[in-house]
Parts: sequence; structure tokens; C-alpha cells
Amino acid sequence: MLYRTGLRDLVLIKPIRDGADQLKIVSGYATHTMASWHMTEILDQKQDMIEINLIVGMCRFDGLAISVHNGFKDLVSGNNRAYQSPFTCQYVTEGPPVHSKIYLWEKDGRPFRAYVGSANYTQAAFSPARSELLHDCDPNQAREYYDLIESRTTYCNHAEIEDVIMLKPAHPVLSVEESPSISLSGAGISKVKLSLLTNRGDVGFGSGINWGHRRNRTKRNPNEAYIPLPAKIARSGFFPLERRHFTVLTDDQKQLILRVQQDGDKAITTPQNNSLLGEYLRNRIGVANGAFVTKQDLLNYGRTDVTFYKLDEEQFYMDFSTEKPQLEI
Repeated sequence: MLYRTGLRDLVLIKPIRDGADQLKIVSGYATHTMASWHMTEILDQKQDMIEINLIVGMCRFDGLAISVHNGFKDLVSGNNRAYQSPFTCQYVTEGPPVHSKIYLWEKDGRPFRAYVGSANYTQAAFSPARSELLHDCDPNQAREYYDLIESRTTYCNHAEIEDVIMLKPAHPVLSVEESPSISLSGAGISKVKLSLLTNRGDVGFGSGINWGHRRNRTKRNPNEAYIPLPAKIARSGFFPLERRHFTVLTDDQKQLILRVQQDGDKAITTPQNNSLLGEYLRNRIGVANGAFVTKQDLLNYGRTDVTFYKLDEEQFYMDFSTEKPQLEI
């Protein structure tokens, strides 16, 4: 049967409800933000965690963005995280490039269900805004094809993988230099500045950077944090909505996966673990891990806001430095 709508649930979630426990994917193109979204969606829907094995087929031919490559490696390194499905990622490094897309579900080690079609393993391909087709196919034949392609792959975290595939800058306006800074060419790039303070001009208690500190003594990770997002900016289309994940490259060369969430799209968080953003901000500010952050802490650091530059629909640059980013002329 040919499927045109409802692909996200049909192909990526429903097989779990039917007992499948492992997903093997061959996709010409793929992104770490899709894998992150998929893992988080499984948890949000209270489904059992599964094993995800991804093969990316076109990276040797077309190259791969550094941010995507690093994102895949970070997901692989997080396989012991309680909130993350076990994940492997391999790149086709021998023979012809692979442009096909196949989704093979297994149950107890045996082929269970499979789909083939046009949809890459990306958020864009599985969004309602994109027209894609998938067709169910014989799972045993899908397993044979997956095994054939897998024999020509190398794991994304292999020590020599970066000598085999071509890595590209995360975006044309960014250049990674020898110093631990990223030069930013601001020409034509839209940006927004988001305050870490409340409307009253102070830090929140149980909200914002101190989301994990609750007055009612509710037990939460004290590092939990979000960046407040005003409704006007949320409605402007600057950030992706509908719980889509996006990559943020920071001025100190870190990389985060964020999303907009909460009622009214009022918060920017690290979706796989809400404490990751709080840990990052506390480390930058120079306060203890898990500490309550005061307005004076932010003033001592030199900033009470962060600036986001929109590079594309899934990539942003976040400046939290106390000096202006270096502009290329």
C-alpha cells in the first residue's frame, strides 16, 4: 500500500506499539536533530525505548555538515543515558553512494515490518509541510538490502572516519578557526535577543534559568532551565515550532539540541534532558553546578541575555559572550 500522510506515526511510532523493538534505517541523507526528535517523541508518547541503527548513504559523495557529524557522535556517546534509545550511526564509505531510503523494523531479532520510499530520515521529510511517499515492502528483502549496504559502512565515531568523508562547515557564514571561536559574518542573518530575566527585571524562582528550583520543594534536577521566549517572537516564525528539534552552535564552540515547548511556545529547552541547558549556562556564568542563579551572578558575568542568529530552519548560532562576536569583513 502507498502512504502519503501520517508518515511520522505510521513509520516511526506505530510499530513500537505493535511490539517492534529495533529500527534499522538506510537513508541517503539524515540529521542528528531527527534522531534526537525521534528518541524524545518515543519517550513523550510513553513508548518502550528501541534500538535505532542508522546508515547514511550520501555523505561520502555530498559531504556532511560538521554539526551533523558531531551531533551523530554525541548521540552515540550518550548510549548510557537513561533517557536515550540506544543509537548507532554508520556512513557508506565504500562503493557507490546510496540514495535509497528504507525503514526496517525488527521484533526479537527478526524482520517484522518495512517501508521504502522517498522520505529521508529528517524532520523536514516527515513534516506535514513536505510531500513524501512510502510503501510497505517485504521485511525479509529489506533485511537483505540493509545487510548488503551495511557491509560497505564505517561507524561515525571511528577514529579515522574524518579522513574518509568530506566534512563541511555547518553553514557557509561560519568558519571554524584554530582558536576556539567561530567567526560570524552577520550579513543578511536575522537575529533575536532573549532576556534571561523575568518581566519584573529579576531572575525567576521555578522558572527560566532556575526552573529546577521550586518553592514547594518539588524534587527536580536543580540544573533544569529554559530560556524564556516572548509570544511575539514565538509567533514570528524565527524558531521552528511543533516541538521540532534544532541545532545551536555556541560562541564557545559547543553544540546543543534545543526545541520550543510548553503551553504557548514560551520556553526554549534541551529536550532530551532539561538540565543540559542549565549546566551549560551555569558553567558559562561561573556558578556552581545546580546553584540558584541570581541576577547579580548574571551582572557579574556581564550579560543578562543571549542572542540567537538564524542560519537556517534547523541551525542557529547562540552568542552568550561578554564581547561582541568577531565579524568577517
